[in-house]
Amino acid sequence: MDVQSIIFSGLSIGGLGLLFGLGLGVAAKVFEVKVDPLIPLVRDALPSANCGACSFPGCDAYAKAIVEDGASITSCPVGGADLIEELSKIMGKEAVEVIKQVAYVKCQGTCDNAIEKYEYSGVMDCKNATFLQGKGSKGCEYGCLGLSSCVRVCEFDAIDIIDGIAIINKDKCVACGKCVLECPKNLIEMVPDDKKTRVACASEDKGKEAKSNCTTACIACRLCVKACEYDAIHVDKNIARIDYDKCVECGACVAKCPTKAIIDYKIK
Repeated sequence: MDVQSIIFSGLSIGGLGLLFGLGLGVAAKVFEVKVDPLIPLVRDALPSANCGACSFPGCDAYAKAIVEDGASITSCPVGGADLIEELSKIMGKEAVEVIKQVAYVKCQGTCDNAIEKYEYSGVMDCKNATFLQGKGSKGCEYGCLGLSSCVRVCEFDAIDIIDGIAIINKDKCVACGKCVLECPKNLIEMVPDDKKTRVACASEDKGKEAKSNCTTACIACRLCVKACEYDAIHVDKNIARIDYDKCVECGACVAKCPTKAIIDYKIK
């Protein structure tokens, strides 16, 4: 190959490269996706937990929804009040006070309080155990099985199994709700952290049967209902339930409960 052919080949390849480069540059401009400059600001403010508690697939999707779709800036439980204040500044919205929520296990069926129907030696998984006779080894079919399913889904190390039942560490809990979804007994619920009066039972068995399975079971005696002056507690399906919008933490229901199924979490 002579020198002229080499030069011509080089120029041809260089020209094609330049042409393709220009084409890609034009295409990038034509098909450019405009990103609202607020999205990266909101995304940087979010805690990057990607836990899904906000009901979006992750922090990226939540940031986009806040800016483009007007999603609430209060939906991330992980960031708390500080995050809401920061997002309100970015979005130019008035900050809203949000009461911190924490997960709570409605059970006191410890090894001492609850009876066991049989010794369980299977897979350490609550969902699997509920397929067995009586929905698990506990005498109370509604009780915590303590097999750590909730512990495994918690990304914040906020749950421990103590004396046979799951206990939430409220200082670590970010209210992501994963444990609520994981529990096959529906024993875990989100409650306002500033309300310390809790019904520590979920049994829907009638009084005598409930008490025979667990010494701290709610027996639906309704003494708590009669004691409450604020109409904040009612019995539904044989279990006391607190209306936290009405509860003033007077402690009357705690004092009246004969089985100590209603507790004051401040002094527990």
